[in-house]
Amino acid sequence: MRTFVVLISIICLLLASCEPIYDLVQPEFSSESFLKNTDSISYKIKQRIEGVYRVVKGSGHFGDIVIARWSGETLSLFGRNHGAYFILKSGSKDTLLLFEGKWRYAVSTETGLVRFAINKRTGLDSLLNDTSGTKSFSFVGTFGSDNDWQTDEIQLSYIRPFSETVRNKDYYILAHRGGGRNSDFVGASENSLEIISLAEQLGANGIEIDVMLSKDNIPFLYHDSNINLRETKKGLLLGPVENYTIAQLKSFVELKNGEKIPTLREALEHVLYKTNLKFVWLDMKSERNSMPQVIEIQKDILERASMIGRSLEILVGLPTDFMLNNLLAYPNYQNVPSLCELSIDQFHSVGSKVWAPRWTMGTLIPDVRALHGEGKRAFVWTLDQTLFIQQFINESEFDGILTNYPTIVASFYYAKE
Repeated sequence: MRTFVVLISIICLLLASCEPIYDLVQPEFSSESFLKNTDSISYKIKQRIEGVYRVVKGSGHFGDIVIARWSGETLSLFGRNHGAYFILKSGSKDTLLLFEGKWRYAVSTETGLVRFAINKRTGLDSLLNDTSGTKSFSFVGTFGSDNDWQTDEIQLSYIRPFSETVRNKDYYILAHRGGGRNSDFVGASENSLEIISLAEQLGANGIEIDVMLSKDNIPFLYHDSNINLRETKKGLLLGPVENYTIAQLKSFVELKNGEKIPTLREALEHVLYKTNLKFVWLDMKSERNSMPQVIEIQKDILERASMIGRSLEILVGLPTDFMLNNLLAYPNYQNVPSLCELSIDQFHSVGSKVWAPRWTMGTLIPDVRALHGEGKRAFVWTLDQTLFIQQFINESEFDGILTNYPTIVASFYYAKE
């Protein structure tokens, strides 16, 4: 009888450890892409498309205002209703500009497909006109839920370009855990190369990534201290993630969406050569002193960025006294670019470039102004609530926001007057 009870207890524990199953849809067009045989849209036209739009049709789904911003060949649109966003491929054909892709709510799993066009009837000539006069054109199309794209009409009418304030200020929208959390189902695992590739499409121009140290002293990306089902698929390894060599982690652990755990070097090389991201915040998570290994990689990547004329900052994060003391023990620590989450006195003690207080401390305008007077910057973390995002963008003087929802931050920041 006792054996039976123990067996039942083990089964219950196993069942309790299982995560809930979600019915997730990754929408795909069943018909052939209508971008087939189209040409690329020119850089000049892309620049003229970027800006602020009024949602004439579809505001009930996406809000009244949408921001359009390019990342490479991809056009992203950011709305305000549930953090709505669109990721669109594009093409030019005859007298048409065509766009297709998916829409998604950042704060839920609701998603679907969309197709847009800008044609002569909706103001294409105004868009193509090289004069500095007022442009008047619209995206028109249809969208639907899941794998449908034809249920509802949508129209986005151009209002204005980004303001001088937005164009001339270095403001940082930093995506948490490389671009997003696993719990938000963005299509790639947190702290993976794949999520880093998505970050710009989600509105970010910088990322925060979590750095651990393997048993054989290789820095790698992972958030939690233990191997678990929140971050990985079921596998052979259990327990503290830092108890394993990098070869073991790469051989026997798959991240939530099947990716391999990247080393820090792999992640920073990916940022350098395969993205236009401007900023990387290294959130130091190791329970050991990983400073020497991390700083060596940081220095190498920054030197390579300088050699190719690439604008990129990589800052070692200091979230705890333990990490601060590890940096203070490093030779010439004053020359190591760092970001301090602790007190302003501790920030000054190590000569950090950026101070990063928790958002719940408020706007801290006098402190931020004092730092600006010293040529320093201040970011706030980790801010996800829409009302507070809007408040911090409009009322604070911080130089950036770390968030799990860069789409929401982008929708408010790029609309600033």
